[in-house]
Amino acid sequence: MKNTGDGLLAEFPSAVEAVRAAVRFQIRIHQFTIGDAEDRRIAFRLGINIGDVIVEPYDVFGDGVNIAARLESIAEPGGICISSSVYDYVRGKVAVDFVDLGERALKNITHPVRAYAMVREGSNSQAERARLGQLSAPRLSIVVLPFANLGSDTEQDYFVDGLTENLTTDLSRISGSFVIGRHTAYTYKGKAVDLKQIGHDLNVRYVLEGSVQRGGNRLRVNVQLIDAETSGHLWAERFENPVADLLDMQDEIVSQLANTLNARLIEVEARRAERLLNPDAIDLVFQGSHFWNKGSTLEHMAQSRAFFERALTIDPDNIEALVGVAAVDAACGALFIVNDHQARFAAAETNLLKALSLAPQHARAHMFLGSVQMSTNRLRQGISECERALVLNRNLAEAHASIGIAKALIGRSMETEAHIQEALRLSPRDDGVHRWLNYVGFAKLMLGADAEAVVWLRRSLEANRTNRNNLIAHFHLPAALALLGSLDEAHAATQEGLALDPTFTILRARARARCCNK
Repeated sequence: MKNTGDGLLAEFPSAVEAVRAAVRFQIRIHQFTIGDAEDRRIAFRLGINIGDVIVEPYDVFGDGVNIAARLESIAEPGGICISSSVYDYVRGKVAVDFVDLGERALKNITHPVRAYAMVREGSNSQAERARLGQLSAPRLSIVVLPFANLGSDTEQDYFVDGLTENLTTDLSRISGSFVIGRHTAYTYKGKAVDLKQIGHDLNVRYVLEGSVQRGGNRLRVNVQLIDAETSGHLWAERFENPVADLLDMQDEIVSQLANTLNARLIEVEARRAERLLNPDAIDLVFQGSHFWNKGSTLEHMAQSRAFFERALTIDPDNIEALVGVAAVDAACGALFIVNDHQARFAAAETNLLKALSLAPQHARAHMFLGSVQMSTNRLRQGISECERALVLNRNLAEAHASIGIAKALIGRSMETEAHIQEALRLSPRDDGVHRWLNYVGFAKLMLGADAEAVVWLRRSLEANRTNRNNLIAHFHLPAALALLGSLDEAHAATQEGLALDPTFTILRARARARCCNK
């Protein structure tokens, strides 16, 4: 299109042609200059982008061109730097590899741009990738620094070290996470550290630090999640419990922290992805997961599914997107927030089986497949799948809850409460708590323990009184009250439920139950 003294601007009909031409160009330049002294050797940088441009007779300009120019500026001499939009088109179609440089803030470009650098032919590919990768830390990369013991109790030292070690192990179970090993993390124990420097040295995005303090018969654990690039605080939490068995308490705190951190890290990554002009499949998965974590309303489920579908458009074999879209379909069917629940279950199972064919040890895929099986008259199969999920990841609170309700439905209601208590221990602030409490209330009804059922069902309603997705608890409660002879209270509770859904009928509820568990 035009020359710029020591550079040029070129236009191509496709991204693949542009990258192939760029690679050939760099190969030829290298061949022409291979005999020159290094200080006299000419080397060019190349930047490639796809985007809208404004065309004039002898020029093109606009953000599409500006981004290409800025990508050229961050490329290495003799290298090629491309945007994520280009990478999505050329991946697997050109004879070179690219390494993800992460989101880059480019001069005069409003939003960060995800960039990829060519791994040059003839180089040690692994070393080249490691060197280039230092430019940007991987997503979900974190180091758990040794927690500080603010007391002088020797036994507490063991507790604090165990807390750090077990939390490192449990965070590594988060799909897609990159967690620095405990031996490396322990080299920082007892030292005054610069968190930015740690992030740079270990090439991680996040640092988790914390402290443990004992006061009388109570133990307090403080944790902070920190952005290693800015040293900014992203999240903080305090856990305070009576001192009982330290090992049991350690297990409980680690499990709760792992579940909470999973959601928080996804939220932070989703916010990063929102700022990108050309998000890739993984960015879209984070955004879909963020809406999934917001709760099981029709609006959130629709937003979540849209992001997962966009991710699958870019990468049809993206395992997290397959599991994500299946999770949405399974939830929509199980919670009856859509009319086509059987079609949703079928679609969910198809996607989950595909995900498991690609990643047989994916814990959440096993859990959601179990949920689908439970909802389609295969309760014992579903229990087995959820048990398999817990072998792979012991912190899946929803798997415990699913087993609990399934056991009530196969006549083993005595076992339900223990499963729900374990789910509540693992994730006491979970969006699903109201459902789990309702499961116990239902199980108590099956056992004829009507007074206990009332207690659990009232707890369920208090946990989420206005959510239509907790509608069934509004009708389990009046059933329990009626069995106790409290007819006036039963009538009032029924009216409260009908205010949320005036179309509810016992006949429809029975029909729904029959379609799922005959």
